[in-house]
Amino acid sequence: MTTTSITGATLVTGATGNVGRHTVAALAQDGHRVRAMTRKLGGVDLPGADMVQGDLTDPASLAPALAGVETVQLITFAGEEPLSERTSAAVVRQLLTAGVRRVTVPNGGGDSPLQTAVQHSALEWTVLLPVEFMSGALDWAASIRDDGVVRAGFVERRSAMVHDADIGAVGAAVLARGGYPGQELPITGPEVLTPPDMVRIIGEAIGREVRLVPLTEEQAREQWRAEGFPDEVIEFFVWAQGNTPEIGYTVAPTVEKVTGRPARTFAQWARENADEFRA
Repeated sequence: MTTTSITGATLVTGATGNVGRHTVAALAQDGHRVRAMTRKLGGVDLPGADMVQGDLTDPASLAPALAGVETVQLITFAGEEPLSERTSAAVVRQLLTAGVRRVTVPNGGGDSPLQTAVQHSALEWTVLLPVEFMSGALDWAASIRDDGVVRAGFVERRSAMVHDADIGAVGAAVLARGGYPGQELPITGPEVLTPPDMVRIIGEAIGREVRLVPLTEEQAREQWRAEGFPDEVIEFFVWAQGNTPEIGYTVAPTVEKVTGRPARTFAQWARENADEFRA
């Protein structure tokens, strides 16, 4: 494996999101020049980064943010919708025109027009394939705070869930040093857990017993509907949790291989976020 360190700046799109903000933090911590792109300025400032405005749905708006940029982390959607094929092609042209040479693309669940456009371009690309985010457990926070209970379906499912910061760390390392051109990197945590494991670990982190109430598939669907999820998202949840693909419950060595340190555990994540679950 050969690596080539960057000398120019790195642009992180979706910089205030779950993955982007961790990518920015990891790059800044290692002393790299980082531009954090958002649609609107004035909302959030990220330490160590220059905040810049840009919108992937308007590829021409990217030109100022791309000046002097050598590497880019992309997001494949705008709001809740994936970018169109036409817009995706225009984004890739903007990157190539600006002299960008290396990109990472976190996969948001299935192929997307932008990921496809990048993979068929002259860019040095790496696709990041994270499994279930540990931060998804925050969906249980309100019921744990209020009742000490988690109500969930598919309680026998297994997950090699990953700390959000590890996704950002892998992205940052690939952007900074390269070494994985044309590859799709599965990113997982260091262990396989079930919902009972997760609930127990959260309880240990907050010093309070948390009870798990299993739901049937239909009850789970009803709960997701009550929480406002559209039907297509609910179908994805049922597929992902009821028939989890092998990649979702298979521990991969990617975090340690790429970053040089072990993947963070769910117990560590639970301790970091314990206050979210406390009454």
